[in-house]
Amino acid sequence: MVSRNDIAGIISNYDQGNLSIAAIGSHSALEVSRGAKDEGLKNLIVCQNGRDKTYSRHYLYRKQKSTGAMIGCVDEVAILEKFSDLISDDVQNHLRIKNSIFIPNRSFAVYVPYKDIEERFMVPVLGNRFLLKAEERDQQMNQYDLMKSAGIKTPRRFKSHDDIDSLAIVKVSEKARKYERAFFFASSPADFDHKADELIEKKIIDEAVLDRAVIEEFVVGAQFNFNFFFSPLNQELELMGIDTRRQTNLDGLLRLPANEQLEVLKHLRVSNVEVGHIASTLRESLLEKAFNSAEKLLESCKREYPPGIIGPFALQGAVVSEESKEDMIFFDLSFRIPGSPGITATPYAAYLYGHKMSVGRRIASEVKEASKAKRLLELLT
Repeated sequence: MVSRNDIAGIISNYDQGNLSIAAIGSHSALEVSRGAKDEGLKNLIVCQNGRDKTYSRHYLYRKQKSTGAMIGCVDEVAILEKFSDLISDDVQNHLRIKNSIFIPNRSFAVYVPYKDIEERFMVPVLGNRFLLKAEERDQQMNQYDLMKSAGIKTPRRFKSHDDIDSLAIVKVSEKARKYERAFFFASSPADFDHKADELIEKKIIDEAVLDRAVIEEFVVGAQFNFNFFFSPLNQELELMGIDTRRQTNLDGLLRLPANEQLEVLKHLRVSNVEVGHIASTLRESLLEKAFNSAEKLLESCKREYPPGIIGPFALQGAVVSEESKEDMIFFDLSFRIPGSPGITATPYAAYLYGHKMSVGRRIASEVKEASKAKRLLELLT
């Protein structure tokens, strides 16, 4: 395992007046780059060959020919043959030479095995690298266990498909893209068997993974992602913003009249692949419920995965109506930067800071302040 002493040794050799914020070129890398630049820090984006032009061309920091003004936000791009090469000695050495602080996003966990992240990636990571695997539902002490330990309200789970007695959502890994989940609904054991057989026949899922599927009661409510930031320097929890998801092909289907939806469903399967986010706000009387759940989660993670949550994380759930009042039920967690930079359009960080503050910039500001105070190690694993 990468130890605290390992990271302390690496940081001791860094030029802390010349730090770089680094990330994989996907998911939220532009937000990381812009945030670093806004705080006067350099940035470095690691890209895969053939997927780099967003960073190496369109948003590269450069002088505009017509005006002479500097535009863009990406300072440096390192292009690899494949993202998993990030773990190679040469790439890691380059990141250390650049005094890099690495910001994990979902793509980092998708393309680099957790074992390599925890044992071989000898680059300082902002956040708790050992918590990343808890997002996976088949891990020991995963996000469900952490929410249960925290006393956070979650959907009722069915131990087996034989126990289904109400409308349930089934979450199972896709065959082709194991990091994506093939959702389907079932209202009974027979309904589960029928729909699972259809997905197996169409080669969307493997029969072998059904035993590891998560089956939970479907929650009917208004869905929100609560994007938080926990500052070790200030020991404070901050709500950076709220968003909802755009999903394909579900979004397109829902825009059709009901009779046309039924016709379309004869020819295609509904998928819930996340492709974007929409900034949202929440009634203020409900905000305290979100904060309370996040605070409980902080304590749970500190117990189970010391030192606990550092920096950005998110709680996804729904506001439901229960006996003439509203409550919150949560069903998903993220232990890294969210993929929703549009939350700067929500007012919550501005209420706190007096101006818009993206998660990327909040990360960079925390790094900068920690470096000045000689407390950088408190942010890193």
